[in-house]
Amino acid sequence: MEEGNIEEKRESWGSRVSFLLACIGYAVGLGNIWRFPYNVYKSGGGAFLVPYFIMLFLCGIPLLLMEMAVGQYTRRGPIGALDKLCPILKGAGVGTVIISFFLSTYYNVILSWTLFYLGASFHDPLPWIGCDNDWNTENCFDLENATISSNDSVASTQEYFDHHVLKMSDGITSAGSLRVELFLLLIAAWVMVYLCLWRGVALTGKIVYLTACVPCFLLIAFAVRGLTLTGASKGLEFFFKPDWSRILEVKIWVNAASQVFNSIGIGFGSLIAFSSYNKFRGPVLRDTLIVTFVDAIVSIVCGIAVFSVLGNLAHEQGKDVKDVVTDGPGLVFVVFPHALSQMPFPQLWSVIFFLMLLFLGIDSQFATVEVIITSIKDGCHGMEFKIRHEVLVLLVCLASFICGIPHVFQSGIYTFTIVDFYSATISLMFIALFETVAIVWCYGADRLGMNVKDMTGKAPSLFFSLCWKYVSPVLIFILWVFTLADYSTPTFNSGQYFFPTWCLAFGWIITSLSLVSIPLVAVLQVATANGKSVLQKFVRAWKSRIDKCPCCNEKLDSNQQAHTLYSNTQSEESLALNLKA
Repeated sequence: MEEGNIEEKRESWGSRVSFLLACIGYAVGLGNIWRFPYNVYKSGGGAFLVPYFIMLFLCGIPLLLMEMAVGQYTRRGPIGALDKLCPILKGAGVGTVIISFFLSTYYNVILSWTLFYLGASFHDPLPWIGCDNDWNTENCFDLENATISSNDSVASTQEYFDHHVLKMSDGITSAGSLRVELFLLLIAAWVMVYLCLWRGVALTGKIVYLTACVPCFLLIAFAVRGLTLTGASKGLEFFFKPDWSRILEVKIWVNAASQVFNSIGIGFGSLIAFSSYNKFRGPVLRDTLIVTFVDAIVSIVCGIAVFSVLGNLAHEQGKDVKDVVTDGPGLVFVVFPHALSQMPFPQLWSVIFFLMLLFLGIDSQFATVEVIITSIKDGCHGMEFKIRHEVLVLLVCLASFICGIPHVFQSGIYTFTIVDFYSATISLMFIALFETVAIVWCYGADRLGMNVKDMTGKAPSLFFSLCWKYVSPVLIFILWVFTLADYSTPTFNSGQYFFPTWCLAFGWIITSLSLVSIPLVAVLQVATANGKSVLQKFVRAWKSRIDKCPCCNEKLDSNQQAHTLYSNTQSEESLALNLKA
């Protein structure tokens, strides 16, 4: 059996538009709503935009092209793709899948919060307004009617989130009871994700027309409405006006690179998995440019929407814009509910906003789950025993759901914080570095460029080759170093709550699970490789398994094999390994 025949059996997207919308929907997520504005805020306002676009150009676009090209050429997910390109570093692909699994366990919890607020948005008045509710304390501060708050006061929107939505306990050691409402909404969120994935990418490709397009229209509507609010200009000035005195700060450039990675989704494996379902012949460079351009534009629109609202909040409270910006879920579930209550027809705008969040979250979540599903299917490729796709999706969703149940207890916000911090903050850059090394140094940047030519008819420019070989790996390494240097023990509620030591140890275990996959898999690949000596096994494990073009089944010429450790003398054995993979 020839590999070309094997590849033809792989399912594919219904159209190129479906693929693009899936990638755009994955890239444009909840992070655009809170991480991008917060990075702008803490990096000196508009001063952040300059390094952001430079990093997008030098790192984001080349690495996105790299991942899409690898997925489309090998027609495998992250594990299967790296197993073909550089088997000894296959563990980097395993690490991305582990990270994706941890993300899937708690990301849907945010969707359960979103569904809770979406249902509450139909109440008149909105339930987070005022301090006369059962969940309010004597320190409650009504942002709508009061003008000056004391130091120990708590906004009514914060108390609604803490004491009504979460009903959070005093700490992680006080688990409390299960939040039944959030538990049921978590089930509903997972049902929605399952329905997006259970029939494969053919059905997913149709769903993304709704989940990717609707949020963009709602976001534009929200941005336009925000521009009409009193004080919006104050927020926009903060957003667009650079503080040039901070432009050379290294931390700002690190934040910009981090935003590019997290926004586009580089290193998470989803883009490799999505592109693996593309037809072999396809404009991968054009797709890359479209996804990055749309993501950048949406980020700017998000910035306009967020900072116009924050400008209004600053105006209403008599504060500076920087004093009303909050990182993470606090921005979405504390600041925005107050802003929505200030708008005409607040119920309508609240429904629009949380519906937008729901669609943004679903897109990113089913893309994350797809990485796991694709990797499992690739691992079972060629085996006689095969599990039906809809059953596999059910099992993956069920496993992620069970692991996410602790987050909907009264202590859930504490476990959520720990898993969120340790699942990808430190390990993502490390794994992305090894993924890049495996592809552009071990397999070969020049060889990857020839693969792109096989698929598109035209090799990428010298710019991409230089970025793949030198610029991007160096930037990733610097980003990883600064991530480690900037590490500080996570806290909750602006440093008022400190996690016990065992929690931090558990967090490092989560981090190590993805990191340790790289050396463990490398040792396994060397041990199982053919060869009489350890050196021979090591060299064999380092070589690419790809010997023939998976589309035309023609032997790759010497130019396509340049700058790699591939040897023509091993062609028959490499082909056998490739067919077996």
